[in-house]
This record gives sequence, structure tokens and C-alpha cells, in this order.
Amino acid sequence: MAVSAGEKVPSVNFKMLTADGLSDVSSDDYFGGKKTALFAVPGAYTPTCSAKHVPSFLAQADALMAKGVDQIACVSVNDAFVMKAWGEDTGAGGTIDMLADGNGEFARATGLTLDGTGFGLGERTTRFSMIVDDGTITALNVEENPAEMDVSSAEHMLSQL
Repeated sequence: MAVSAGEKVPSVNFKMLTADGLSDVSSDDYFGGKKTALFAVPGAYTPTCSAKHVPSFLAQADALMAKGVDQIACVSVNDAFVMKAWGEDTGAGGTIDMLADGNGEFARATGLTLDGTGFGLGERTTRFSMIVDDGTITALNVEENPAEMDVSSAEHMLSQL
């Protein structure tokens, strides 16, 4: 069963590659005490994710912050090395935190998975966005078709803040 607005974000560890090396990032610590604009994508470097989803949040970063967002994060079932490289390639570094859910723990814990086995991708996160305020999901926007990007865009999220 998928998470919904009003529920706490599941407690999992993400991975991030920083200047200090590979580190665990607890979802409890990451989302605690902050308002976060989180978006999830089926895969780094995939067409819609690279051409539309990340650019949407980069273009609206200042507007999201002006409406009270403290941090913006992207999560995908990819390893931390891929997420770091993708963040650098898209220009997201310093604006969007690239959270690696390499084992799909967050995807499964939220119930927002996508069966990408037909494309050789395995189990992934479906495309969605959520506003998380001090660890609680206040808005959740799940795409009906994960190849599309409508309700999970930064522009749609702005209307919810």
C-alpha cells in the first residue's frame, strides 16, 4: 500500500557521495525539522527524467524556496556514484540533493514502485513528487503514467505551497 499525505516518510537510509566519500543519509535526519520538495524518478539519465524533471526543479528552485521550501531532493533507484555524476551533468549540484536509493528500500517502503523489468531496469521508483514538512508528507503527486511528467512537476508543486 502506498503512502499518503498526512503520513510520516518511511525511515530508511539513502546514500550520497560527497567530498568526504560515500555516506549514509537517514531519512529521519534529512527530512526532520525542514520543509522538503522531493521528487522521485524511475532512473538517472533516462529521457523524461533528464530532459524535463530535473530541469523543472532547477528552473523553479528559487520560487520553491521563496514559498518556504528549505531543500530540494531527487531520489532514484540508482547508486550514489551514478546520482552524483547525473547531478553534475544536469547542473543540479548545490541546488538539488541527489539521494541514491540503490537497493530500492525507499521505493518499497513508500509503496511507490514501478516494474521496469520489461526495459531491463528491474524494480524502480515510479515518478512522483511530495512535499515533506518535518518528516510528514503534506502533499503527494503520483504520475498515472511514469513516462509523463504533469502532477510531479515543480510547477504543480508550487501551487500546493
